[in-house]
Amino acid sequence: MAIGDSFTEGIGDPNAYYPNGFRGWADRMARQMGRADESWEYANLAIRSKFLDQIVEEQIQPALAMAPTHISFYAGGNDLLSLRTDLGGLMDRYEAALTRLTASGAEVLAFTAFDTRTTWLLEPLRRRVLAFNDAVRDIAAAHGATLLDHTLMREYEDPRLWARDRIHMSRQGHKRMAAFVLQELGIPHTLKITELDPWAPRGLRRAIEDEAKFVRGEVLPLVARRLRGVYDGDRVGPKWPEPFRPARGMKRVAKERALAAQQSA
Repeated sequence: MAIGDSFTEGIGDPNAYYPNGFRGWADRMARQMGRADESWEYANLAIRSKFLDQIVEEQIQPALAMAPTHISFYAGGNDLLSLRTDLGGLMDRYEAALTRLTASGAEVLAFTAFDTRTTWLLEPLRRRVLAFNDAVRDIAAAHGATLLDHTLMREYEDPRLWARDRIHMSRQGHKRMAAFVLQELGIPHTLKITELDPWAPRGLRRAIEDEAKFVRGEVLPLVARRLRGVYDGDRVGPKWPEPFRPARGMKRVAKERALAAQQSA
């Protein structure tokens, strides 16, 4: 069972054969777990751009109603993007949510956010990320959650593991995350992780041009959407709202569900 926001929905890993047009680490992991145990079932309620309170209100109870053995929980990233976020209050609500999940008896997977260290324009965000991560580590330890410490995976300093927005992982980034989680759970997998060639440093002029392009194409539009209260998650639903067996083939299941939706429309 996976709940959360764009990190878990799979934004940055486009695939037209999957619901919502994205695959992502959780779906990749589910396919591998289905191969290890054909009876294993999976559901993914995560939706992009959702805030912590929305995830708690909309996803936790439906997730717990399915009586899962494992729950992946990533939330709070979108709250951190707001300068007005009360971090102390956010972490209190995060702890309440995690306590509710661990009390179910399921193994709960909690994640830190990666310390991106990109443009200086995002330095205020980076400081909040560091504080958020420290709190997540403490909360996970206090409540017996399994911590996946993303920020320790320094290979993610390679820009090729990130999408153009520098917030979401790329296809290769999602694949590595799936392998990392499977390894932490002790589940064998057949994911092929491509070794990346050394990243060639950019010259000063190229670096300045890239930063200007990033600000125009990603930062300013994101700020504008936030100011207007426009969120991509308002237009989509969960990818896999009902549990199914990934061993059946996830593309096959997606096709069957799309056909059933067309016939009932």
